[in-house]
This record gives sequence, structure tokens and C-alpha cells, in this order.
Amino acid sequence: MTDAKSRPAKGTPASLRGRLARAAGATAAVLVLAAGGGGAWLYWHIDHNISTFDAGGIAPSRPPAAAPVTGGGRPVNVLLLGSDSRDDGNEALAGGEAGVGNSDTAMLVHIYGDHRHAVVVSIPRDTLVTIPPCRLPSGKWTTAHANQMFNSAFTVGEFPQGNPACTQNTVEALTGLRVDHTVVVDFKGFAAMTDAVHGVDVCVPNDVDSYGIKLAKGRQTLSGQQALDYVRARHGFGDGSDIGRMKRQQAFVASLIKKVQGEGLNPATLLPLADAATKSLTVDPGLGTAVKLADFAQSLRNIKLTDINFVTVPWRYSGERVALIHPDADRLWNLLRQDDTLDGKSTGQEAASPSSSAAPSAGPSTTPSASPAADLPVTVSNGSGTGGLAGQAADALRAKGYRNVVLGPDASPRGTTLIGYAPDQRGAAEQLTQYFTGATLRVDPSADGVTVTLGRDYAPDDSAATPSAPPTTVPVTIAENTRPADSDLCTDLSFG
Repeated sequence: MTDAKSRPAKGTPASLRGRLARAAGATAAVLVLAAGGGGAWLYWHIDHNISTFDAGGIAPSRPPAAAPVTGGGRPVNVLLLGSDSRDDGNEALAGGEAGVGNSDTAMLVHIYGDHRHAVVVSIPRDTLVTIPPCRLPSGKWTTAHANQMFNSAFTVGEFPQGNPACTQNTVEALTGLRVDHTVVVDFKGFAAMTDAVHGVDVCVPNDVDSYGIKLAKGRQTLSGQQALDYVRARHGFGDGSDIGRMKRQQAFVASLIKKVQGEGLNPATLLPLADAATKSLTVDPGLGTAVKLADFAQSLRNIKLTDINFVTVPWRYSGERVALIHPDADRLWNLLRQDDTLDGKSTGQEAASPSSSAAPSAGPSTTPSASPAADLPVTVSNGSGTGGLAGQAADALRAKGYRNVVLGPDASPRGTTLIGYAPDQRGAAEQLTQYFTGATLRVDPSADGVTVTLGRDYAPDDSAATPSAPPTTVPVTIAENTRPADSDLCTDLSFG
């Protein structure tokens, strides 16, 4: 880990002080990324608080950056991680032994191209994923490992302060979205931020007295240790799962946003918050100075609480772990890649008149891209040893809505179907597994889209005789797991 050490040569310009001050109103929308002014001393102080992680661990092959939207800016994705490391004094708040922790809280914030809307996606810590190659302290890179718990990516290499770059690589491979910025906050920093805003309003759904955590039922304002207990606790709430904990974390972050936005530019709140936030965060180099933080937060100043939604990625239990539900999870990632809202519309369409939204034109410029499969290049090769099987598989994919399917040369015989994908097509490759049960996924840097090499395990799907229409509704697993940021504090706070 390195520390950003930039200093202003002379006094901080008035324009910068203004940007730092205005940035504070948008701070909570990205977990308090920046905060308000106070002259050259504060600028210097905040600048020297900021810690950055080494960007050399970010995968060289990544999804492309999102293009600017028509009439707006560029969509931005921010990965927020809560580290449960007990190092650096955190054991006093959370107990346990010092050492490298996990990222037991992970939220992917998608800021829409209009910079007026945002979606915060919670990823369960126990989700089984493929952890792609990640860099070790020696400089060597690991090989990809399938069926790993999501939060274990943070521990790869056992870096003293964790491996946020590896978690970022994992999220990019999982979603097909480019992560523009990654922010890590620890226990100590979280508690300090809640103290700085004089507490956050929460609702405790039931009395809790478990594992040393005691909370009384009802609406109340929590800060410091109690606020940390509220977002950390699993046991004593519902079925004691991480899923219920994520529901409370979503409600807490929404309440924090409301608190900071409601304070406006009150220096009595913002100056301590600026100090606490920047001391507690570890960020990528792209946010590694006070100026960068302030400018980024300033770009989010128009996001209101009513225009933020929280959603949990579609999931199901897989034994004691969590598996993603396909193709529902793929649908969610595609909505974000298309910069569409969770109901399948663009932010521009939300402002359309009722008549235009009720009867959209059939033209490509106004119809949402409902099927991520439509234009994906797919090459099907036959390694099954059964003649004609590649043609049948290609026809089946076309019937499912894939328009760009071609046949490749026959491959060497193999037992298991292999799906190779370009580094930015992980989500699309995972979506294909629903048609090729048991297929193995592998990154192929030379692939143009996705390649399917059939193995002896492939059985044709005779049910795909006619083309299926692309989905027009959002899966219930997304709709039922969405929480508007302005929801009542006591709504949907536990699971099981």
C-alpha cells in the first residue's frame, strides 16, 4: 500500500475550496468519498490522510470503459468494499485476532450516464464465483480458481491490508462491467464516520443479544460501536444469514445518504466527516488525492435520494454457500452495461411522456436492448465426435435469440463442452451455460466474443424449435430484491 502525498505549492485556490465544499453534499452517495473545504491546511490534511492501493494488481485484460450516453456523460462504476481486517486497531472494535480480513461487504455502485441516478448492487460474501488471475506480493500471478467464495478474493496473496485489486478483477470478470474506482473502508473508519455525522437513524427489527452485540428493538440513532454492530451482526436477526445483514446495510447506507444530504454544507458536520472519511478509506490511484476525490464527488452532486435504488444480485442457496441465479443475474449485469434502469428503461425514457412510453417506436434508437445475446458473436465447433452436432447447436442458439452464430472448424475430441470467452464477455459466457449444462468456462484473449467447443456431454435441446422472444420484463428475483433508497427505515430488514 502507498500513501498519496501531493501538496499544494501555495494556498489552495478558491475554486478548489469551493469544489471541496460542494462535493460534500454528494459524499454519501459513494460512502463519503470526499468532503468540504476549509483552506489550504484542510486540503493538505485531507490529502495526507488518503491511502491508495497498487494498481499494478488490476488485470491487464479488462472490460472496456463505458461510452458516454447521448445527451449525458459517461456511466461510472464504483466498487465499495468493507474490510473486516482486525489490523491497525480494528480488533478493539470487532474482536478477534489481527490479520488479513475478508471483504464481507461488497457493493457495486452504477452511476448512470446522466449522473442523476444510481443503482447499488449488493453481492453476497458467500457467492461462489471464479476468482480470475490475481497478482501476488512476489509479482507473480495466480491461475483462475472456480467455485471460490467471493470474499476470499480479498485475501489472495495475504497482503497486510488485503487485495482490493483482486476483488476488483473478480467483479469485472463476473459482471462484464469495468470498475472505474474501488474504495475500501475498515471497521475503525466506519465507526468514525458515523460519529462525525452525530449518528445515523436506523430501525432494529427485534431485540438483539447475541455474540456480545446488544441492540434494542425500534427506531433509534446509532453511532460508533453500536452503528458498527448494527451493520456487522448476523446472529440475532432473522435466520442469521449474510442476506439479512445486507438488507440492513442497504437501509443504513440510504439513511447515511439522507443524513449527509440533509445537513447541506454545514461545516460543523462536514469538516469532521471529511477528516474521518479520508482517514478510513483506501482507494485506487484514480481517487488518490483530495482534488481527485472532490472533482469526482462534485460530478455526483445532482443524485438525489429518490433516484437511488439498492438491489441484491439474484441468488439462491447452494448448500451453505450462495449461487447466482442464471439468466437473471446476467440480465441485471446487462441492464447496467446498457445503462438501463432496473425496469429495463434508459434514464432518458423515464422522462418521456406517458404516450411515448406506452407505445415505443420499433426503431433501434428507442427500444431498450432487452436481449444481451442478440449481437454477441458466437462460434460453435464440434469436438463431440458426432457429425452434424455443431449445426444443431447453432440452430438452437439462433432459436434462443442469438443472431450472430457461425460454425467453426471441427475440434479435437473432448469429453466436456468448453466455452471460451473474450475478457470482457464473462457475463455472456455464463449466460450460455444454461444451454450447455456442465460446460467449462475459460478466458480466451484471442476470442472475438464467445466460442463453444462441443464435447461428448452435449445433448441437443429439441425444445428450441422456434425462436424465443427476448425478455421484456425484469425477472422477479430482481424486482423483489430492489430497495428504493427513500424506503421506510423499518421495511424489509431481515431474511428468513
